[in-house]
Amino acid sequence: MTGPLVLAIDQGTSSTKCLLVDSSGAVVARGQAPLRESHPQPGWVEQDAGEIWDSIRAAVAACVTPEQARAVVAAGISTQRESCLLWHRKTGAPLSPVLSWQDQRTAALAQAIGTPDALARVRQVSGLPLDPMFSALKLHWLLDQIDPDRTKARAGDIRVGTIDSWLLGRLSDDHLIEAGNASRTQLLDVAKGRWDEGLLELFGVPAEALPRLTASSGPFPSLRGFAPLPDGIPLLAVMADSHSALFAHGAIQPGEVKATQGTGSSVMGLIPNGTALDPGLCLTIAWAIDGIGPEHLALAAEGNIRAAGSTLRWVAGILGIDTDELARLAKTASAGGVTLVPGFTGLGAPWWDAEAVGLLTGVTLGTDRNCIARAAIDSIAHQITDVVEALERSGSPVRRLHVDGGPTRNDQLMQMEADMIGRPILRGHTAELSALGVAHLAGLKAGLWNAGRLAGLERPRDVFEPSMRPAERQAERRRWLDAVARSRFRPGA
Repeated sequence: MTGPLVLAIDQGTSSTKCLLVDSSGAVVARGQAPLRESHPQPGWVEQDAGEIWDSIRAAVAACVTPEQARAVVAAGISTQRESCLLWHRKTGAPLSPVLSWQDQRTAALAQAIGTPDALARVRQVSGLPLDPMFSALKLHWLLDQIDPDRTKARAGDIRVGTIDSWLLGRLSDDHLIEAGNASRTQLLDVAKGRWDEGLLELFGVPAEALPRLTASSGPFPSLRGFAPLPDGIPLLAVMADSHSALFAHGAIQPGEVKATQGTGSSVMGLIPNGTALDPGLCLTIAWAIDGIGPEHLALAAEGNIRAAGSTLRWVAGILGIDTDELARLAKTASAGGVTLVPGFTGLGAPWWDAEAVGLLTGVTLGTDRNCIARAAIDSIAHQITDVVEALERSGSPVRRLHVDGGPTRNDQLMQMEADMIGRPILRGHTAELSALGVAHLAGLKAGLWNAGRLAGLERPRDVFEPSMRPAERQAERRRWLDAVARSRFRPGA
């Protein structure tokens, strides 16, 4: 292998993926290792921190040959976001399972502390609605189990953090967190880029247990323990997975929005500072390059959808088929008036309703499995449209939508999304955008390319143009919104 290479590690919910990228931006090798989830109780979703570390080692080994390893000059890591855990400062041993971003065990806690003043404070400072998805409630719950009086946490014996913080802690004794990941904890003043004392007090998380913020470009410890790579490969980029995908799409101007579609979906786009967001959207730090002061923070609006690919897997399981067969059934089918609202763990953006329920409506004696398969696919397009419409209400026009993730391989879904949002859909040929973004940033910091050359890297895409008549689109949207209202109905409320 000739020429320098960049290794990108994408630590996701269901697997860890690796890419090797050459100096032209082309992907020259891939590797992947699966990950398990456990569900000890309804609504609980956990992972094992040790298994996450092992999956990275396995994915690197599957991606990199000994010959290629000698050409790797830099690395980047993207990670799942709000998932978090506790570990021992001295030994580094996990003290808890990883509570997944999908975990809903803290719903009652959110209600208990969700006074009007607290809700307003959380939204104003963190940019996020008070919701079990974010890390703060999870960390509160974990500390209650392990250190109820917070004595160990205040003494610095317990460390808390997101997945990026855990991984960086395995590489050195330092306790770090990347700015974009930190903005998803709900403990950060998102405008100032620092921990907020009022939020720490509200959620019962001692400052002594928290990591130190760092920019998306570091400095970070070097890689070690990832054979066949030699120890000492510089780690030059860390980002949250959805943020990294935005960077990989080259969507670095307002109006360029992306929708990463995996287990859930993240619809995100950069916004000018001072934008008044629709209350259904989150304000988040997309990335911070070369510093963590306010002048370095790239802010983004985001809508988080809880069920996208997981909806397809659930329906496929109910029908006793796989997701490929589900797509085949839906390909020539109409939903026949059937609407599926996947409120399995409540609804995320723009509704943020933890009490919403899953709903299948419009079912008749003529409804068959093809109709239900089509309704499952359509549910993803409608949820993304909900968020795009919230962006438009914020005065942030959406020119086009970049997409990535497993479900986007379905052409029918892509056309439905174009029809529902009324904008072009651009699907990149490289599926692993969350990995590619940190490869681009790491290559930039390593000097493989400059900003101009990075912007000019070839990004082959498929384009889906909207083709549905406006009246038909409006009818589809009305039916969807009626079903969402039923999903959120509370008898007697």
